[in-house]
Amino acid sequence: MQISVIILNYNVRYFLEQCIISVEKALENLDGEIIVVDNHSEDDSSMMMRERFPNIKLIVNHDNLGFPKGNNIGVSQAKGEFICILNPDTVVAEDTFQKVLQFAKTKTDLGIVGCKLIDGTGRFLPECKRGIPTPLVAFTKVTNLYRLWPKSKILGGYYANHLDENQTGEVSILVGAFMVMKRELYLDLGGFDEDCFMYSDDIDLSYTALKKGLINYYFAETSIIHYKGESTVRDGLYMKRFREAMHFFYQKHFRVSFLFDSFMSVGAFLFSIFKKNQAVRINKRIHEYWLLSADQNAVVKVENLLGKKVRQIESSSEIDLNSLVNKTGRNVEIIFDNDSWSFKSIISFMERHNRDHFTFKILPKNSNFLIGSNSSYDRGEVIK
Repeated sequence: MQISVIILNYNVRYFLEQCIISVEKALENLDGEIIVVDNHSEDDSSMMMRERFPNIKLIVNHDNLGFPKGNNIGVSQAKGEFICILNPDTVVAEDTFQKVLQFAKTKTDLGIVGCKLIDGTGRFLPECKRGIPTPLVAFTKVTNLYRLWPKSKILGGYYANHLDENQTGEVSILVGAFMVMKRELYLDLGGFDEDCFMYSDDIDLSYTALKKGLINYYFAETSIIHYKGESTVRDGLYMKRFREAMHFFYQKHFRVSFLFDSFMSVGAFLFSIFKKNQAVRINKRIHEYWLLSADQNAVVKVENLLGKKVRQIESSSEIDLNSLVNKTGRNVEIIFDNDSWSFKSIISFMERHNRDHFTFKILPKNSNFLIGSNSSYDRGEVIK
């Protein structure tokens, strides 16, 4: 078997459903499997899995065991030569795994491969390629010094700015939302460290691979959507676990002073507050809803879900959406009918049209809900 895709789910039933729809399409021309591990969700995630995806392996934990242990359980059941650790709040393109595996097989020094991530607005997520968060690099992040000299090897190191977003190359740290590596390597590294509940586990695994003399790669030739923040509420518990995670990483790999450790705790707290408040500021009123679909039945379905009229735009139409919006200055929500649009075309469209006047939702194939996120800071939205 070529690849096993491990998806750890916790209370994101609708995001999980859309994710699996995209992964199934991406595995059609590969010998692969999907393993879903549910960390004791309180929604109907497990029921949905059994009803809609009865042939997919489902492991149901009776407690929330955390990100590392949940993924380790999934990998222990995997059979693929490669594994992909994938968040449930992601959407992959139809050729994502093919491209990544082709790239990975050209490397003899392969550690972990990540790819380009965009948020629900189509904007690039810089955390998909990062440098080692040494105390100095972490200092530039929490103080925002990296914004002043983003191309500096030292001050711009947190987001690995020696590479731009469309440039494939070596990086140190990859994000746990999408990580591809050989299963044998994952097991050799010991998997995710279960002493960390969540948040620094991907940093730790990436860094451990580097310490083995391997090279991690950022692969820019495929993009996936990451509705960042869906699996975690940005509340006091999030801030507590974020601080604990950074403390875990520094204690494991670096010797740091009590003063610096205290500074990082305060910095992590302030950074979390910033993220939480940012989500409030981005809310905007939607003036029009445009459905990109060739199916009249989809129009009826979307109008019933929204309780509003939508403008249908044929999928095959070549129109300049930016010029249409610029004439009115109105905020437009663009809804993709996944029966008419492939995930690859949706992702590409979002990247090309990531403008302030646009927000995006997807009507997944054979589903009765709309899903999307208008910011990389909020928890997204499901309309059902």
